[in-house]
Amino acid sequence: MECRTLDINIKRAYGLKNVNLFSTMDVYAVVSISGDPRGKSKQRTPVAKDSGSDPYWNYPMKFTIDEAAAQSNRLNLKIKFVSSRSLGDRKIGKVVVPIKRLLDESAKGDEGKSERTLTFSVRTLSGKEKGTVEFSYKFGEKYTVQAPPPPPPIMKSSEPVTAYPLGYPGSSSGYAAGGAHPPPAGTAYAYPPPQQGYGYPPPPQAGYGYGGYPPPQQGHGYAPYKPQRPQRSGMGGMALGAGAGLLGGLLIGDMISDVGDSMAYDADFGDGFDF
Repeated sequence: MECRTLDINIKRAYGLKNVNLFSTMDVYAVVSISGDPRGKSKQRTPVAKDSGSDPYWNYPMKFTIDEAAAQSNRLNLKIKFVSSRSLGDRKIGKVVVPIKRLLDESAKGDEGKSERTLTFSVRTLSGKEKGTVEFSYKFGEKYTVQAPPPPPPIMKSSEPVTAYPLGYPGSSSGYAAGGAHPPPAGTAYAYPPPQQGYGYPPPPQAGYGYGGYPPPQQGHGYAPYKPQRPQRSGMGGMALGAGAGLLGGLLIGDMISDVGDSMAYDADFGDGFDF
């Protein structure tokens, strides 16, 4: 890809349309190259304070253009004039110049080595000519730029994925071609069943449910259960009744104390406490 530099100096504009009602315009220019296959490039001048309709900048810029796109008249130089305002900037007008025209004008001189100055009319948003812009430009020597490689293709989710059966080259299974056969259909596991002696506990014996352990039987360390009849005693009944009454009184007292503490806690923080 052949490219070359383009040096532009936005010197001044005069006779621009006044888009401010009560204040003097502060004008700046936005310069861009459109139509470049590498993307649009853009630069801007400083704001000419209190310049009104005749701003002055004398501001240099540098762009890089594609030679083939310029020669085929696909590139344009755009200069837009804007009034800077605190309540929102407002457009004044613009100039559009084909880069091919600048190349042809430059070729009329000493093979484009010297700087040339041109003036163009500014068109308002309604398309009327109002004002003039003056700028100078100069093209640099052509040079070759290696185009970046294209990005790798992205596989779509709808594209089929190649799968191999078990036992064939390229398969991810653990069976080699011509070797051991895959497990028969209906098998619920993909690996050989665990065997005793390799860190696995022995399987539970059948007939003992889910626990895996037989129920206790008499004669194997468990004593048979024999219910005993409680003995009656008059003194014991009285003691038990007195103890129950004492315990109930203590519980009721604790409950009354807890209720009192809770009411005091609510009274300190008031209703609607934000947690």
